[in-house]
Amino acid sequence: MTYSQENIYKFNEVNRLKYPENKKFFERLKNKKVKNLDQAFHTQHDKVFEKIDCLNCANCCKTTSPIFTDIDIDRIAKHLRIRPAELIRQHLHLDSDGDYVLNSSPCTFLGADNYCAIYEVRPKACREYPHTDRKNMAGILPLTLENTRVCPAVFEVVEQLKSIGLDK
Repeated sequence: MTYSQENIYKFNEVNRLKYPENKKFFERLKNKKVKNLDQAFHTQHDKVFEKIDCLNCANCCKTTSPIFTDIDIDRIAKHLRIRPAELIRQHLHLDSDGDYVLNSSPCTFLGADNYCAIYEVRPKACREYPHTDRKNMAGILPLTLENTRVCPAVFEVVEQLKSIGLDK
């Protein structure tokens, strides 16, 4: 399915209804300690991203903030030809966990065409998102569950994993 602003509202509604089921699925994955969990996620990740183009959606950029590390801040500031302190002053604040995040959403670097103005130097968290192709998926199951609420691709990966009975 192609996700765009027009149908992201439908995704949000379906996701809201499926969240309790997904939460139970993730609890079973955690409790069972599923073998080959990484491989199962990676296989579905590849299949889903053959069909989904993030540029049609950009829901992550429109609704959530990545964490900006000091390295990210320095790299982005250099790219923008401003001082790191100026980047922080203009765009970031410390959250309750002590991490730098965006002041507002959508992301200030997101264009109307869903392209990122700092794509080449974007934060590590953006480069790795949605994390469904990472090693040690067992260690990020809570994050992955939360990402089902934001990213249609993660939601689709999880739907596929449920359909093959990964938690059985």
